[in-house]
Amino acid sequence: MNNSSQFAGWKLAARCIAVLMAGAAGMGAARCENLVVQGSTTFTTTLAQPFAGAVEAQTGHRLEIIPNKSSLGLLALLEQKADLAMISTTLDREVEILRKCNPDLPLQRLQAFEIARTHAALVVHPDNPVRSARLEDVAKILSGEITNWKQLGGADLPIRVVAVREGGGVLASVETALLGAAHITAPDPIRVQVGTQIVRVVAQEPGALGITQLAIVTSSAAVELTTDHQIEQVLSLVSLDEPSPAAKAVIEAFRRAANQGI
Repeated sequence: MNNSSQFAGWKLAARCIAVLMAGAAGMGAARCENLVVQGSTTFTTTLAQPFAGAVEAQTGHRLEIIPNKSSLGLLALLEQKADLAMISTTLDREVEILRKCNPDLPLQRLQAFEIARTHAALVVHPDNPVRSARLEDVAKILSGEITNWKQLGGADLPIRVVAVREGGGVLASVETALLGAAHITAPDPIRVQVGTQIVRVVAQEPGALGITQLAIVTSSAAVELTTDHQIEQVLSLVSLDEPSPAAKAVIEAFRRAANQGI
């Protein structure tokens, strides 16, 4: 083979290598995706914020975490404004809530993947001497049968339940555990938009009983009302239909992080 033929061969080989390297780089770029994860503030404070960095490192995908409420996360998912929704109660309960106002949504397409479990927290004003109660009595407060702290050995003070508006996972879990299919009917409740506001409201309302998430209580000066049993919450990620490979990798990474506590 003469020198010109060898040079032509080298040029062809170099072009082939360049094409292969460009293809490999393109494949690598395709593997790295930006995923929007929206919904439950309980999921956010318990799992998403603590473990997002580890999940991104394990999967190579970037996460945009948007905390609001379980129901809003599901709506964003159904509107294809999120890749995954975060919920902090069962999917069946959230679907039941959404179906009341949005009966035409394709809710059957939602698929839940449990990541971890926690429990709801009840908080009272720092000056309230009542620091423990039976769940049976808490249920009576929520249904309006018990309306004054005096009935539980406290001060003569009306009880005001503080909770998020319908659609929050904590509230849905508590209502399911204590009231079955019913909702809170306590007199004169205080409703807030997101769970992070509840501790602040309770600190200003002497007769308050707040329904909130454990992570907020443990990281604040809030006074928890202990009960004879805990109200369990299921923390899940939800996809629309079968999750994409990137979403599936994020789901599994969150499970590993939650199990290992990293």
